[in-house]
Amino acid sequence: MSRGKTRFTAGLAALPWIGPVLVLIAAIVAFPAGYMVWTSTRDLNSYGQDRGSAGLANYRTLFRIPELASVLLHTVIWVVAVVLITLLLSAALAQFLNKDFPGRTAVRLAVLVPWAASVVMTTTIFYYMLDPDVGIANRFLVDIGLLERGFGFTKQPTEAFMVAIGVAVFVSIPFTTYTILAGLHSIPAELGEAGRVDGASAWQRYRYLTLPQLRPAIAVATIINIINVFNSLPILQVLTGSIAGFSADTTTTLTFKLIRQNQQIDTAAAMSVLNFGLIVVIIAIYVKVVRPTRGVDE
Repeated sequence: MSRGKTRFTAGLAALPWIGPVLVLIAAIVAFPAGYMVWTSTRDLNSYGQDRGSAGLANYRTLFRIPELASVLLHTVIWVVAVVLITLLLSAALAQFLNKDFPGRTAVRLAVLVPWAASVVMTTTIFYYMLDPDVGIANRFLVDIGLLERGFGFTKQPTEAFMVAIGVAVFVSIPFTTYTILAGLHSIPAELGEAGRVDGASAWQRYRYLTLPQLRPAIAVATIINIINVFNSLPILQVLTGSIAGFSADTTTTLTFKLIRQNQQIDTAAAMSVLNFGLIVVIIAIYVKVVRPTRGVDE
């Protein structure tokens, strides 16, 4: 029997086991994605009523938006900054939480608080803390002499965007930390002990022994963070939603504004397709370049 026929037979034998998963993927991924692409080619009024085929007119309207290039740049900065800062801080925090010290359980539970709380609630707290008139953070900076008067951290596009990055990192750290911490728990203690016996420093042991073992955990955390951050709306909407124009927008908030402010549902559908394509390309590039399972599958 040929190898191709053997694989086909094995695939048929596995179908009863993977069939429900394939149906689930088709129902919650393939169908919505296909329907989204179809919607982007329809002429929709402000109420979502289908007035017929629009061809590629919605995409032409989308790419004629003057600020689209800057919005795409904001999206890249947003995703890279949040994911990279989150990974660095979470790796350090996970390393700390992996050590045995008094009160470790309480600290581990405290780390979960930003993840357990509502993102909108957490972001709103930061928004009012930084209010130039009544914000407690602004009052503190004035009281200690760093500012002469309250500064509008959430009133200017660049400053509000930077605050949004900080809040996004704050709410992303718990999941990432626990994912990396789980990876640390899976590493045999004998590995670090062998490095210590060989005279490797703490950094060398982490760089050459621990970090390679963490590749799968870091890969999972990175991919999920990329998807979550790329599609994040609440944080940016609360902190930058009141700023006029598109000077602090990402592709996700642009989609929201096209629907809510401009009532261009069909153009927003085209933007959604572009969003989907971008996230697929980003993850594909990450998997291809980083190869997170290298050394695990080999």
